[in-house]
Amino acid sequence: MGPIGVAEHLVEFLPGHTVVNLGGENPVGAISSAPWGSAGILPISWVYIAAMGGNGLTEATRYAILSANYIAHRLKDFYPTLYRGHGNLVAHECILDLRQFKRVTVEDVAKRLMDYGFHAPTISWPVPGTMMVEPTESESKEELDRFCDALIAIHAEIQAVESSQSDEKNNLLKNAPHTADMLAVEKWERPYSREQACFPAKWLHEHKFWPAVGRIDNVHGDRNLVCSCAGMEEYSG
Repeated sequence: MGPIGVAEHLVEFLPGHTVVNLGGENPVGAISSAPWGSAGILPISWVYIAAMGGNGLTEATRYAILSANYIAHRLKDFYPTLYRGHGNLVAHECILDLRQFKRVTVEDVAKRLMDYGFHAPTISWPVPGTMMVEPTESESKEELDRFCDALIAIHAEIQAVESSQSDEKNNLLKNAPHTADMLAVEKWERPYSREQACFPAKWLHEHKFWPAVGRIDNVHGDRNLVCSCAGMEEYSG
């Protein structure tokens, strides 16, 4: 959101730009379309603050803090919450600790949440093996309860894997997320039902979000970028 200031010996490592050269003799390539960051971030923040006003911001903050503590309280018997403060409370976010599980990872839980219709919150930051839940002031209690119900149901699935009731590698969590294509196969060869895979909660029969693809290796994808676009030669002529 602003210019980057560094000591003189780091100047040569500053990012470069096609319009403005921010670095030294051998600048790093551009890291943003705008030389000094995203020009849209600050106006968006300003409009939000101006529209809400002091009283509105205070009220929104109260709801966000209340929502985070509600989630932490509902899930306390299933996932420990890190960094509780005065009164055993959290601030506007709660960090759920999943490191106690031996066979299931936080990424497994994140992928399984997609089957329940949720995009997973931040995982493994600020603590590896955790999930940072940041409910905003705009989330209804019904939505918070659906999210908590999903994580409680997933906890039962985790316990089945941890206790060897479910196969360690071929289970609901390791195979998540489940796509419509997976459900539609003629021969279902998983050790669990289609219902368990794709409709683990009642509300999903009313509204179901289908993940476009199944499990992918996130780290491999980040380190090995692949462009599937047509080459420029396809547009010639």
